[in-house]
Amino acid sequence: MTQTSLGRFREFFGLERNILVLLVAIVLLGLGEELWVSFVPKYLEVLGAGVFVIAGYRTLKDLLDAVYQYPGGILTDLQGQRRALIIFNLLAIIGYLMYLFSKDWPLVLVGTFFVAAWSSMSLPATFALIGDSLAKGRRAIGFSVQSIIKRVPIVIAPVIGGWLLQQYGVIDGFRVGLVVTIILAIGALWFQQKFYVEQPVERPPRPSGIMPTFRASDPGLRRLLVSDVLARFAGGMPAAMIIIYATTNLGATIAFFGTLRGLQMLTAILIYLPAGKLAEKWGQRPFITLTFSFFALLPLVFTFYSLGPQDNFTLFLILAFIIAGLREVGEPARKGLITDLAGEKRRGEVVGVYYLIRGLCVAAAPLLGAALWRISPTLTFL
Repeated sequence: MTQTSLGRFREFFGLERNILVLLVAIVLLGLGEELWVSFVPKYLEVLGAGVFVIAGYRTLKDLLDAVYQYPGGILTDLQGQRRALIIFNLLAIIGYLMYLFSKDWPLVLVGTFFVAAWSSMSLPATFALIGDSLAKGRRAIGFSVQSIIKRVPIVIAPVIGGWLLQQYGVIDGFRVGLVVTIILAIGALWFQQKFYVEQPVERPPRPSGIMPTFRASDPGLRRLLVSDVLARFAGGMPAAMIIIYATTNLGATIAFFGTLRGLQMLTAILIYLPAGKLAEKWGQRPFITLTFSFFALLPLVFTFYSLGPQDNFTLFLILAFIIAGLREVGEPARKGLITDLAGEKRRGEVVGVYYLIRGLCVAAAPLLGAALWRISPTLTFL
């Protein structure tokens, strides 16, 4: 590829220098974490944790994912994206070391407070980086590329991680994965330190606070947040129960369900780039509307199927998981619109408040879904 062709390629996909640095860090840390993150419950069990401790780990992880957004946004605004990303990376390495040297389950729970720093706190920094690096009309394609790159490790690393646990046992295999993760995280740290160039953006002297930031935010952003909360709450109610419905009610195998999840992820990956480019041409709002429509369509399809004769569940589940993947069609546009409406000076804090409120509002959705499920699975979907 010639220099001119490379430049056109980078221009087409919005691959500015800092975005490339971010993508490298995402791949390295993602490849590391995905080696073992799906197997943490099993690791806890082998270390002596009971079922409530394992459930508590999941609750803690979800809670941190919501709560960490705001301090992550503040650090991004006050320290700049480069320094903030490095801090989040270092905090995650501390957590990996706690996991590695844990001889009992309590240290794993403590380590989770640090491990969550990269995946949760770095989200506002990602929004700020893409917002500062790309012009307003080009941010959807930037988020498209970021979303694809973020999901590539999910396709590859769990397979390797499962092999490690099977080959060396749960404890040793998990720790081999952690050692690899630490090496990759150090590599990401070095790469960010060496190649990231801080953008000269004016930073606020101090944070505004959660409610003042929310009240001062663009009215369009507040409307988007309400829509987002409703869609995510609706999607969250049956989310944890779909595997139960597929395997218990319909008789699908666990292996087939895993294949369906892969189909969902593949569908999402395939639509990101075309959706991002079309959003540049036609605007963001039509694609955001499509995303929320697919959020409604998925449980609606399950509702109609549960009320019918339930024949040929294989084709039904394939269709349902393709629809689940199509829910991502407006994600680049939605993130681009959030970035546009958040402004420049306090972009990290505004994004942090947005995701903090969304996470806290949606957290109870699985519990309501479980309560409805005890009455009827159809009611949960409906």
